[in-house]
Amino acid sequence: MTTTMFRTGGQWRLAMWGLIAALLLLPLIAMQFTREVAWDAADFAFAGVLLIGAGLIFELAAWRTKRLAWRLAIGGALVFAVLLIWADAAVGVF
Repeated sequence: MTTTMFRTGGQWRLAMWGLIAALLLLPLIAMQFTREVAWDAADFAFAGVLLIGAGLIFELAAWRTKRLAWRLAIGGALVFAVLLIWADAAVGVF
């Protein structure tokens, strides 16, 4: 059943895009309560391109692959890549 729901989209797609939207709104909400978070338009644009780009790549991969294991592997690799890019952009780790 999970494979069928994943293939047709439905709840999984809604959850993924909802999570992306929540991640983009989180700094905006935090900026209202603390001075520790100070994002400007460029920060939001970078985060939007990174997260929405990863979401679109996953959508394409989920559309092209049939097996749940491949989709999970691609999703894990995308999460790792987003975290790696984010860490490098935030503090210059590499």
